Amino acid sequence: MSKIEIQEPRAERYNPHAIEPRWQEKWEAEGLYTFREDPAKTKFYALTMFPYPSGNLHIGHWYANVAPDARARWLRMRGYNVLFPMGFDAFGLPAENAAIRNNLNPAVWTYSNIEHMTGQFKRMGTMIDWSRQFATCDPEYYRWNQWFFTEFFRRGMVYKKDGLVNWCPKDQTVLANEQVVDGACERCGTPVERRNLSQWYMKITDYADELLDFSGTDMPERVRVMQTNWIGKSVGAEITFDTPAGPETVFTTRPDTVMGATFLVLAPEHPKVPTLTTPGQADEVRAYVEAAGRKTDVERQQDVGEKTGVFTGSFATHPVSGHQIPIWVADYVLVTYGTGSIMAVPSGDQRDLDFARKFGLDVIETVRPEGAEPMDAVTVTEAYAGDGIIVNEGPLHGMKGGKAHITAVVDRLAELDVAQAKTTYRLRDWLFARQRYWGTPIPIVYCPEHGAQPVPDDQLPVRLPENVEFTPTGQSPLKLDREWIATTCPVCGGPAERDTDTMDTFVDSSWYMYRYLSPHDDQHPYDPAKADLMPVDLYTGGIEHAILHLLYSRFWTKLMRDMGLTTQSEPFRALRNQGIILGPDGEKMSKSRGNVVDPDDLVREYGVDTVRTYLMFIAPWELGGPWDPSGINGPAKWLSRVWALYFDEKVPGPEESVTEAELRYAVHSTLKKVSGDFERLSFNTIIASLMELTNTLVKAKRSPAFGTGVWDEALDIFNRMLAPVVPHIAEEIWTERGGAQSVHVQSWPEVDEAAATRDTVTVGVQVSGKVRGQVEISRAASQEEALSAARSNPDVARFVEGKTTVKEIYVAGRIINIVVK
Repeated sequence: MSKIEIQEPRAERYNPHAIEPRWQEKWEAEGLYTFREDPAKTKFYALTMFPYPSGNLHIGHWYANVAPDARARWLRMRGYNVLFPMGFDAFGLPAENAAIRNNLNPAVWTYSNIEHMTGQFKRMGTMIDWSRQFATCDPEYYRWNQWFFTEFFRRGMVYKKDGLVNWCPKDQTVLANEQVVDGACERCGTPVERRNLSQWYMKITDYADELLDFSGTDMPERVRVMQTNWIGKSVGAEITFDTPAGPETVFTTRPDTVMGATFLVLAPEHPKVPTLTTPGQADEVRAYVEAAGRKTDVERQQDVGEKTGVFTGSFATHPVSGHQIPIWVADYVLVTYGTGSIMAVPSGDQRDLDFARKFGLDVIETVRPEGAEPMDAVTVTEAYAGDGIIVNEGPLHGMKGGKAHITAVVDRLAELDVAQAKTTYRLRDWLFARQRYWGTPIPIVYCPEHGAQPVPDDQLPVRLPENVEFTPTGQSPLKLDREWIATTCPVCGGPAERDTDTMDTFVDSSWYMYRYLSPHDDQHPYDPAKADLMPVDLYTGGIEHAILHLLYSRFWTKLMRDMGLTTQSEPFRALRNQGIILGPDGEKMSKSRGNVVDPDDLVREYGVDTVRTYLMFIAPWELGGPWDPSGINGPAKWLSRVWALYFDEKVPGPEESVTEAELRYAVHSTLKKVSGDFERLSFNTIIASLMELTNTLVKAKRSPAFGTGVWDEALDIFNRMLAPVVPHIAEEIWTERGGAQSVHVQSWPEVDEAAATRDTVTVGVQVSGKVRGQVEISRAASQEEALSAARSNPDVARFVEGKTTVKEIYVAGRIINIVVK
């Protein structure tokens, strides 16, 4: 490559608006980022969670995408064959609500948004392979959702049953717990009801134990903890109490505390509640049950506020002592956990103690720490849930108590026919049916003679009808479309009716990463011949998806493995989460707050590369932070300096004395650090290092190092280091300097380790233990040479002069200590 100083200088100042559109058009025309399989290269599948086509990309989308894009570009320059696709998670309630408001088919609204957002993505300057783009609302995609459903149905992995669900009476659909906020629908604000409906479920609980094994995937600790807690594996015992409504079995993780059980608590939905409620308590219990029905399971498990409950009027018989203990109803017990009832042990569980204190119920000490004084059951305010000695009179007295000793305790209770070992899970089977239009139709037909039958494969996809009428009530149009509902039974050919529910949108996102491998395959969900492109090597996205999308996608891959569709057990080799960019006011961005930052406005003012730079520089990528409107000026000025470095004949300022060795050290040490930071996804420090190197290069341009072979090497390496971060200006520089092909198909520079290591080292000097100065000495300096340099330092000398030296110590390359008196 020719040296920059022999070229004609560029007259114009840095103008991103002249550069960026031109290069984006050229890259697209040449198919620069189209992924092509190459067995000679190691594949790297980089994937960022796809967005919902809401209409506009906000600054959060940019933050989530530009940093992974820079890393994907870096990996490509390192020789990896990088797959970096993008699509749209396009089904869901927002499109349907927009259709109701605007009297518009959801497909029209959705595809219009996709077209606009695709253009925004392309203006972002990413290396996305758009030839693999799809939307989950494409019939060619959701056909395979239906195919999976029918396969799972035949294998017994999906089933239909009655169950309690969150129901929005306005939107006329089931809601997940996470879609209910303060007892109301998160979208329309209508109070949510609890209804018992017949729904489709998927047997995710069959994989509960395997989902607790994270050995095959590198996920952040926070995600692992959230998924572990969501699955909620509990090892304990079942104990049966006699009640007026018959035996009631409770599950407990602490059977060692059974003698401290002073009351039972049933979930409000427990089927025995009506039978156990005495006439005098009926009105109070009925009102409480109705109030509890307006809360979600998530709200009921939050340990905040005062405990609530109501006495049923009935008593249970303690299985060991024979005492009568009261039976209560309280919403902190869930019908979906264990057996829907608990034995309450106030001395060993804080929730039970708080409840007992509020309602004046007994407290009996059960497990006491060794050597501790007896618990004062009248005044105690903190339950003890640790290990110790069981102190109640009875069959367990004197045994060791605590979770480590459960097995021995259960064995003793089993001898008495009181308990049996049991493992339970908080995780429940996935309720994935929705009473909406804009989703994948469930491919089941109902025949009067043959019941529920899956639609045959050759009749898939069951397409959504296009000419539907939305009503103000929000009821799904599928329920009203008699022409669409009417069909024939695949077994007998007689009249049958379609299922009018659609699938949860989490079905769409559970396997979409496989579809990118062969997005236009009409014979398989994905081409089995491309299976070796999985798993995703790095998956990036928000932490808010930890316990639904990420858990469901792990489950789906295990199902596919057991069907023989993949050999993988995990969809992602590694997962990393970005933080959130807050509004200028420090709050989460939202249109209602008026604090949303529009990236298109920023691009019009500053250009793409400047916005990319600022988003990588603003904060550690995994943490995020508030948007500072003035902060983008720094990256804008930096890129102007980079431009001037290459294209301005002279850089104003005094003469500098940067040597060739110093220049090579600055370049290669920066290259080494930037490479490591790309590996660690430390994007803000990458930008900081490149800015610091720019300062050195500017000084070098005013020094004897300018115009040398070392100078040309420095510009070449710096150009390639810029390429992943600011792809447009880097491409312009590369071309203007006579570079062949694109900078984005060049190799990442190799670090010269010798050049990246200084021959000298800066060592601190202590006098009698206090740092008084520092000296720069050769790494190979002897002790005497190091001490001589220290004594010669004026800052050190004034603390040594006139005093007697007691000891001198040199720890090579680290510290010099002179002890005086």
